[in-house]
Amino acid sequence: MRNVLVTGGSRGIGLSIARRLAGAGYDVIAVARRESAELRAAIAEFGASSGGIHFRACDLSVIDALPSFVKSVRDEFGPLYGLVNNAGVGTEGLLATMHNSEIEALVRLNVLAPMVLTKYVVRHMMAAGEGRIVNISSIIASTGYNGLSVYGATKAAANGFSRSLAREVGKVGITVNAIAPGFIATELTQSMDDEQQKRIAGRSALRRLPETDDVAAMVEYLLGDGGRNVTGTVLTVDAGNTA
Repeated sequence: MRNVLVTGGSRGIGLSIARRLAGAGYDVIAVARRESAELRAAIAEFGASSGGIHFRACDLSVIDALPSFVKSVRDEFGPLYGLVNNAGVGTEGLLATMHNSEIEALVRLNVLAPMVLTKYVVRHMMAAGEGRIVNISSIIASTGYNGLSVYGATKAAANGFSRSLAREVGKVGITVNAIAPGFIATELTQSMDDEQQKRIAGRSALRRLPETDDVAAMVEYLLGDGGRNVTGTVLTVDAGNTA
């Protein structure tokens, strides 16, 4: 049984990834600050199947707690085959009026936390001689969007991090990739009214918004045999928004 750690696994894209991977036979450790009702339902649903979902609480923004958290997960579940860095905040705000503490919180959770978490997970992967790391980015990293300058910067960091880390750890059999979703019907688009969502969908080649399960399917691909020679790249899932 291969273990996969999925951060931000209690809702949205992270929960879809957890469900998809459990359905494919992986043992998923879903990480979030607290367990949601949806995650509880998913854990119960996959309880007796070959792949299961487990919840472990961790506030990833507390950087100093990450080394011991990784150790506790490894002690409990054994080696980690996969790491999906999905947790993040999408705080909107014009840079000129954004509070410094908000900027710092965004960078801490979206950049520093996944890097440090990856550091402690990848050490074990290197010792095992295999592993798959997937960082959830965003098309905003390359397209830009009004009011998302800091968020866009954090996602551009995820892309650069993925490319260089892929070079560092490729020789020991570990792949590292980023997935850049477009606007998806989750927290980030909830603040948009129907008209805004229709406008974004209308700009896409497929005239629709992608769904969380589309991103989850790409994660499953990267973790499976099909993704064994895919590394150091950014895969876009946006229904052709950037086409």
